[in-house]
Amino acid sequence: MRDLGVGFRYLMRGQKWVGRHGKQFGFGLLPGLITLVLYAAALIALALWGTDFVTWATPFADDWSTPWPGLFRGFLTAVLFALALLLSVLTFTATTLLIGQPFYESLSETVDRDVSPDGTAPESGLPLLRELWISARDSLRIVARALVWAVLLFALGFIPVAGQTVVPVIGFFVTGFFLTEELAAVALQRRGVELRERLALLRSRRTLVWGFGTPLAVAFLIPFVAVFLMPGAVAGATLMARDLLGEETAGDGSEEPEQDSVAS
Repeated sequence: MRDLGVGFRYLMRGQKWVGRHGKQFGFGLLPGLITLVLYAAALIALALWGTDFVTWATPFADDWSTPWPGLFRGFLTAVLFALALLLSVLTFTATTLLIGQPFYESLSETVDRDVSPDGTAPESGLPLLRELWISARDSLRIVARALVWAVLLFALGFIPVAGQTVVPVIGFFVTGFFLTEELAAVALQRRGVELRERLALLRSRRTLVWGFGTPLAVAFLIPFVAVFLMPGAVAGATLMARDLLGEETAGDGSEEPEQDSVAS
């Protein structure tokens, strides 16, 4: 369980790193702001026309006696909006990373060079379009996995007591795991670590991943906060990726994780 604290310290260390590198922080904000505007527009549209959509999709309820059509459609509208919010949280990171691939790739490389003993950073050697394709493909696979969990947890949410207490907690841990995978993928993909290997690597250090990703999942419930945390999250995930792969890290407060973390 000691890794929980180590994971959280990587998250904080990433935020401190971008705080000391204002230019990288500024560039890292742009993709999150673009994604925020797109998601906000979609959610506003759903709030304005969600009821009309549900009414159109449930013509069979027109013949029901009052007040059942209104109650039924109101319930479906609320469920639809709740699912849209959950989907927004689950996909915000993937979408932002896809939009900001060049920005975050540069940020991650800068972090690697800053903390590497020899001042170098691994390079994929792939063309940008190829990297974008791999990133998009892997993100879709992760989102598909996350959606399976989202549907399962949503269904379990109807269980009395446990559905309102235990299930939301599990949901944050699951979301945190997938958020971490998306963020760490920026550094790991550059090192040629494929999706299957990345998942196995993260599962081997679940408590470390939860310590990093779960607080982030809670913070990402507020999209505006997510925008400002994203650059530091990418930086922290890069530092954590080095730990997961057993790479030597110099400077940037690396002594603390080396003392606490389990050898990879």
